[in-house]
Amino acid sequence: MRSPRSPRSHSTGVLRRAPRSAPSAPAAPSALSAVSALAAVALLAGCSAAGTAGSGGSHGSSDPVKVGVVYSRTGLLASYGAQYAQGFKAGLDYATHGTGKVHGRRVEVTYQDDAGDPAKAVAEGKDLIGKGYRILAGTTDSGVALQMAPLAAQNHALYISGAAATDAVTGINRYTFRSGRQSYQDILTAGTMLGSLKGKKITVLAQDSTFGQANVAAVKAVLGAKGAEVGSVLAPPSATDLTPFARQTKAGAPDLVFVAWAGSTASALWTALDQQGVLDSSKVVTGLAGTASYSAFGPGADKVAFLAHYFPGAGGKNPVEEAMINGVTKAGGTPDLFSPDGFTAAQMIVHAIAAGSADDTSAMVKALQGWSFDGPKGHEQIRAADHALLQPMFRARLTKGKPVLMATEPAAKVAPPVQHMKG
Repeated sequence: MRSPRSPRSHSTGVLRRAPRSAPSAPAAPSALSAVSALAAVALLAGCSAAGTAGSGGSHGSSDPVKVGVVYSRTGLLASYGAQYAQGFKAGLDYATHGTGKVHGRRVEVTYQDDAGDPAKAVAEGKDLIGKGYRILAGTTDSGVALQMAPLAAQNHALYISGAAATDAVTGINRYTFRSGRQSYQDILTAGTMLGSLKGKKITVLAQDSTFGQANVAAVKAVLGAKGAEVGSVLAPPSATDLTPFARQTKAGAPDLVFVAWAGSTASALWTALDQQGVLDSSKVVTGLAGTASYSAFGPGADKVAFLAHYFPGAGGKNPVEEAMINGVTKAGGTPDLFSPDGFTAAQMIVHAIAAGSADDTSAMVKALQGWSFDGPKGHEQIRAADHALLQPMFRARLTKGKPVLMATEPAAKVAPPVQHMKG
């Protein structure tokens, strides 16, 4: 399934520290296994200085450390792939202090295009592994991530998934990590906008498609389990007159409308919701996608509440975020939604090499498990039990076409449930 904020499925909707214990999380609702795509579209050990990441075991060899980045350079997710790649390059420069080396060994990165095709991604991954690459990263598309993770496990390669938000990546195997958020964190962020959920009425407004139905199931599994009454209004994907569905949504008098919409009719949907008074009668929430999507919300944009994975400035302009923004901008790019996913992946890889060993995958895995570090979004932690990336999430408004931070939800508050490591 597609990453929640892909063009198909977005909702238009490193420093020495004392060890910390991982935040606890509730048991996972079983229904989550069926809902890897979300509309809106993560410390047990100390961490080390960015670029040195400790006194690890990559000494004794002068051979380059080969890293394969398999991502969507072309295809439907190309714009998101570009954000990831730009962030990765800035992150590698930051984490290695501009040297491109870890303990004297050059990090040699090869970029391959998966075009959003899982079969192509796996073929590229197999080719890289066959050439001696022990580290793979990238992946914007959730369907790709679910194919790359088993490949990594079969070949004992370290794999760091990128922007793909499917919950199924968390705990899929000991070799797989993620450098972005997951769907569960998105939904919990939406739920914070209602305070106590017990007895609250939530309507999921979506298209009657696999994507839309998955969002209904996800909201029921996560927020329904917390006491909310979850219903849905589903429109045919081919519908262009969306006024009847806006009226139906308003007639249900929900406390919160969760919008999960994909495609070219997004602008028409938001116009209908505004004209029919839905934006005034209920709290309406959706995911804040990339900057290119902002204009779709029209004149009613300031009435919509957004859950946000990231937008420039969301991290409070902390030093790491500033380094990312400066690095991406200096290289001619524009910081956006998935820039932190690439930047964080580079931080993770440098730490794994330095604190573990580029020639020992198990050592790299051990180095990452429980690692706590400062990333572009703020303080983050890789949960040892299942490799979830615990991270802050954001709530925002669009004001005059620009996102304004309304609140930061702490990592512990939006932590996904602990998953049993499958392999």
